[in-house]
Amino acid sequence: MDHQAAATALGVNRTDLRCLEVLVRGESTPGALAAELGLTSGSVTTMLDRLAKLGHVARAPEPGDRRKVLVRVTPETMAEVWQIYGPIAQEGAAEMDAYTGDQLRTILDFLTRSRALQQRHRERISALPKTIRGANS
Repeated sequence: MDHQAAATALGVNRTDLRCLEVLVRGESTPGALAAELGLTSGSVTTMLDRLAKLGHVARAPEPGDRRKVLVRVTPETMAEVWQIYGPIAQEGAAEMDAYTGDQLRTILDFLTRSRALQQRHRERISALPKTIRGANS
């Protein structure tokens, strides 16, 4: 999937698109978005202001705690996202029909292990000194 093409179609940048992808799964708080996207709270506030101005997200007080804010994708943007990703999901589901249950379990196991491997190494790389180039000079 060409994420830049999707971002361009929605009129956003790649980080904004990542935010929308998270919010399509369900509403979230700005703090949870910051943690999931690896951004500062200030960056998330700026991003949400930009996405709200474009009509992609709406903010509302959390019913159980009025001090907290929930962010959700607007219905219009949800329709646009479905227009972009819906055909991919439908075609992907049809492709999966070619596999047996056992084969799908094997594929899922591989993808789960691969994601865990990538996460471990992302954490390892994040823990490296800010510049390792200078360490080898």
